[in-house]
Amino acid sequence: MIQITLLGTGNVATHLFKVLHAADNVKINQIYNHSLANLTPFEKAVKTTTNLEELEESDVFIVALKDDFMEETIKKIAKPGRLIAHTSGSLPLLQKNCRNAVFYPLQTFSKNTAVDFTEIPLCLETEHKEDYAILENLAKSISKKVYTISTLQRKSLHLSAVFVCNFVNHLYGIGEDLCKENQVPYSILTSLIRETAQKATKNSPSEVQTGPAIRNDQETINRHLSQLSSANFKEIYTLLTQSIQNKHGKKL
Repeated sequence: MIQITLLGTGNVATHLFKVLHAADNVKINQIYNHSLANLTPFEKAVKTTTNLEELEESDVFIVALKDDFMEETIKKIAKPGRLIAHTSGSLPLLQKNCRNAVFYPLQTFSKNTAVDFTEIPLCLETEHKEDYAILENLAKSISKKVYTISTLQRKSLHLSAVFVCNFVNHLYGIGEDLCKENQVPYSILTSLIRETAQKATKNSPSEVQTGPAIRNDQETINRHLSQLSSANFKEIYTLLTQSIQNKHGKKL
C-alpha cells in the first residue's frame, strides 16, 4: 500500500484524488490547501488541513499546485527523507534537501469533465534512482502509459502541449465566435473537429495538412480576410497562413 499526501485542490489535484482514492494499492492520508473552503468537497473522504506544519508523513507527497506556488511550498515542506513529487510540466526538480521528483500527467483537466486516467501519459523523473520504482508503481496503478522523461524533455512536451491543446482550443473559440456572428450552430463543426484530431494522431500532421494556405489559393485567402471584421482574427489568420506556407515551401 502506497501512502500519499496530496497538496492542492485544483483541476489536476481533483482528478488525481479521484483516481488515487479509487486505486486498490493507494491510501490518501491527507489533503492540504491554504483555503478551508476548497477542502470541503474532500472532508468526508480523507483528512484535510490548511496548515503545512500539520502534514502527516507518507510514502509520497504529491504537490499539485499552481506553478507560482510550487517552489515556495516545496521549500516549506522539504525534509531529508521525504519523497516530494510535483506535477508541473515546466518546472525542474526543485529542492535538494528532500527526495526530489516529478509526477506529471500530460493532459488538460477541468474539474467537472471526466477523463479516462488509464490513457493519460504519466511522465516521471526522480533525483534518486531508488525512488523511481516507487513512483513507477504508483503511476502504473492508475495509468497504462508511464514514461521516464527528463526535465528538458518535459519542458519541450509542455511547450508542445500548449500548441496542440491551448492554442488549438483558442482557435475553436474563434470558430465558435464566427458561427455565432453568422447565426450558424457551432455543433455543425463537431465532425470536422473529430476527424482533424483523429488524422493528426494517426499520421504526421504535416502530411495531412489541407486548406487554402497549403494549396496557395490566394483568392480564397483574400476572401476569408475580407470576411473577418476583427483585426485580431485577421492577424491570426494571416500569421497561420504564412506559417503553413513557410513550412511547406509554398510561394507567399
